[in-house]
Amino acid sequence: MKKIIVAALGVIALSSCNTQQTLYSWYDSENATYVYTKRTTDETLEKAMAQYQKVIAKQNGLRKTVPPGVNAEYGYLLCKAGKKEEGIALLRAEIQAYPESEKFISRIINQLEK
Repeated sequence: MKKIIVAALGVIALSSCNTQQTLYSWYDSENATYVYTKRTTDETLEKAMAQYQKVIAKQNGLRKTVPPGVNAEYGYLLCKAGKKEEGIALLRAEIQAYPESEKFISRIINQLEK
């Protein structure tokens, strides 16, 4: 009887070690953004933009949607890279996905459209 209880506790302990899937897939975009912020070059900008493209295109998290702020950050980088229309479209996509961001993002859009 004692062996059964120990075995049951072992099974319970091991089953609680499941890894939990995250809400979003970030694909190391935080690191690329950090490197770009610390060392602003065309190369680091391209790497950061490539990471954001990957985050937007391949969402494997539980929510299967782009994480908050990613469309806005990538859109802003596109504007800085001279792709203003694409960037503003992504900023608007951020507002659509996360309506609570409208107050902040609409100010950025207004500044970029001037």
